[in-house]
Amino acid sequence: MKRSDFRHLERLRVRWAEVDLQKIVFNGHYLMYVDTAVAGYWRALAMPYHETMEQLQGDLYVRKVTLEYLGSARYDEQLVVAIRCGRIGNSSLQFQTGIFRGEQLLVHGELVYVFADPATQTSKPVPPALRELFTAYEAGESVAEVRLGNWAELGPAARVLRHQVFAAEQGIAADLMSDAADEDAVHALAFNRFGLPLASGCLLQAAPGVAKIGRMATAASVRGAGLGASVLRALMEQARARGDHEVMVHAQTSANGFYLRAGFTPHGDVFHEAGVPHQEMRRML
Repeated sequence: MKRSDFRHLERLRVRWAEVDLQKIVFNGHYLMYVDTAVAGYWRALAMPYHETMEQLQGDLYVRKVTLEYLGSARYDEQLVVAIRCGRIGNSSLQFQTGIFRGEQLLVHGELVYVFADPATQTSKPVPPALRELFTAYEAGESVAEVRLGNWAELGPAARVLRHQVFAAEQGIAADLMSDAADEDAVHALAFNRFGLPLASGCLLQAAPGVAKIGRMATAASVRGAGLGASVLRALMEQARARGDHEVMVHAQTSANGFYLRAGFTPHGDVFHEAGVPHQEMRRML
């Protein structure tokens, strides 16, 4: 078993509280590491867990876990926890895991989940849509689709996501969720394979040759899975195609790192919009 055998890799660092009197990670904590990686696997699938299971009218229950210990991790070491879906049965899902320090395999194991009715906890067949999602991801395929369109086409889905991120999460007034500029903007939304909108943004014209990207929002449950970056790339490509040579954003300061990684640089002083600190950022196309 090698790290390269896995598509999903979850990185973490050993904490002080996880080390026992032998000065190595207590054996039970490795299962917590695996569980953390499973949560990351759902994000990599662009699959908000609770919403998806409710939509599929079922849930996943652990039937069996086995771990084999080959070596020990120590305080403050950086580990990689790898997860892959190895086999899908009629109602069961078998996952394989490996915990690595560098390229050294410390722990490996197997998890078996059963898809079941939440009320009775009796097994049900794995839904075809869920089966196809696991198969596609492990085959290296994309698990989300970015759609471009106008407000009439994408507005209803964008409103849902904006309310979830801006109003419910950040406390921004609901009447600031949209305005007249949306009618003239190009909108981009990332949908997962279950049709859920998970990331959004829009493209405006700030000045001749200068594009402005705004209303960037990503559902909290899938942040870090690259969906916001996919929306940003799609909007920049659209701006480049229409002849713009520069793009700007009014970024919430908490998102500065996201835009820096995308090649943007800060311009001017921090200012406030809707009570939230922002920073203008720009990049050439």
